[in-house]
Amino acid sequence: MNTFAYPATIRPDTGAGGFIVTFVDLLEATTQADTLADALDKAVVCLEETIAGRIRDNEFVPEPSPMSQGNYLVHLAVQMALKTALYHAIRTTSMSKTELANNLNCDEKEVDCLLDPFQVSQVSRMEKTLQALGHQLVIGSMTKDTTLWVSMRSNNPSFFS
Repeated sequence: MNTFAYPATIRPDTGAGGFIVTFVDLLEATTQADTLADALDKAVVCLEETIAGRIRDNEFVPEPSPMSQGNYLVHLAVQMALKTALYHAIRTTSMSKTELANNLNCDEKEVDCLLDPFQVSQVSRMEKTLQALGHQLVIGSMTKDTTLWVSMRSNNPSFFS
């Protein structure tokens, strides 16, 4: 199961000061900030923009690597996680957008909107689309403190065991 939480490395920027954020799985995703808190906030935006760009350009979006000690776990927002899950499902089933539209009894333009990372879609519609592709939407929750603790302390976290 993909939790859409990507490991990031945050290190001090010895030249300019502040912090530099890079992602283990997305080498082009880099950002920087003056404080650690700002670096974590910018990491989310950077991750989402990178994945949105890959979806828009029909490029491969990797599943997150396992956590390693010293990394921070950066989660996609719900809407982007759903778009990424749908993008993965379509790529793995090799179903065309036309076939998917026929299965959903909708226009192909609606499928395009469902895949558009910048177009807000109803969760219920995304769930039905994932089901049409043979996937099940599973939602979990954890406290922010737990996420930070797991991110900083665990070599191999198991969120939903």
